[in-house]
Amino acid sequence: MSILVVAEHDNNAVNPATLKTLAAAKAIGGDIVVLVAGKDCAAVADELAKAEGVSKVLLADNAVYEHQLAENVSKLVADLGKDYSHVLAPATTTGKNFMPRVAALLDVAQISDIIAVESADTFKRPIYAGNAIATVQAEDAIKVITVRATAFDAVAGEGGSGSVEAIDAVFDNDKSEFVGEQLAESERPELTAAEIVISGGRGMQNGENFKLIEDIADKLGAAVGASRAAVDAGFVPNDMQVGQTGKIVAPQLYIAVGISGAIQHLAGMKDSKVIVAINKDEEAPIFQVADYGLVADLFEVLPELNEKL
Repeated sequence: MSILVVAEHDNNAVNPATLKTLAAAKAIGGDIVVLVAGKDCAAVADELAKAEGVSKVLLADNAVYEHQLAENVSKLVADLGKDYSHVLAPATTTGKNFMPRVAALLDVAQISDIIAVESADTFKRPIYAGNAIATVQAEDAIKVITVRATAFDAVAGEGGSGSVEAIDAVFDNDKSEFVGEQLAESERPELTAAEIVISGGRGMQNGENFKLIEDIADKLGAAVGASRAAVDAGFVPNDMQVGQTGKIVAPQLYIAVGISGAIQHLAGMKDSKVIVAINKDEEAPIFQVADYGLVADLFEVLPELNEKL
């Protein structure tokens, strides 16, 4: 078997989700080849060539791949993927954008968001917002798979001795073009990679009160998240949303403040190692998944916690 893993990167550094996707590829077994598509991204290819289990890195360095447009990347991946038994990518915003196109171009069914590998053709994935786990067996000759990165431990980034091979395949399209991007900049850790996450919900009452959470996050070196209710209410930007339709996180410590625990939110954080809930409603569903629960007014608890830290 041969496996093609599509790397996620920003042309300068590897997204940690890529190393976790490599762990899923390693569990499948076989020869692992990584595709790095971008512009001026040779450093990324060199970095991934050192990753555990990687035999070869294919480097597609061209301006058409600079911004990872799905129309361009999907054609490249499908063209290369026909020679592999498995094609894997992280189930991130980028991966979810181009991988369904890859599956369609290869005329196979996509297996989305896997959390475990049973065998080379059988995988586990969550359904019903994570309330049930489906075991899926794929009969297609090529398995197109997205990987939930939080379910796998990253492979070692050093110690490998893979080679780097430049490829000149160029796939451009006339249907879309990159116009611009607005990136939220923060000195705090990225939400999906943070060891500690503190999230606020509707109970925060307004966006200004998130300052109470941010002060504690800065002291703990934590990322700040939010429930969908808080995002929909306009308290915080939607890139902070944790949940089924937001970001999936699995930190060592997750602190939920003023969050009731709707099923949509639980789907995005219940794999956290330790969950702490602060809510004045003792009947809130969040307490059913929390390891530690504090029934109290967050506006009294957070200042006191900040003071003691």
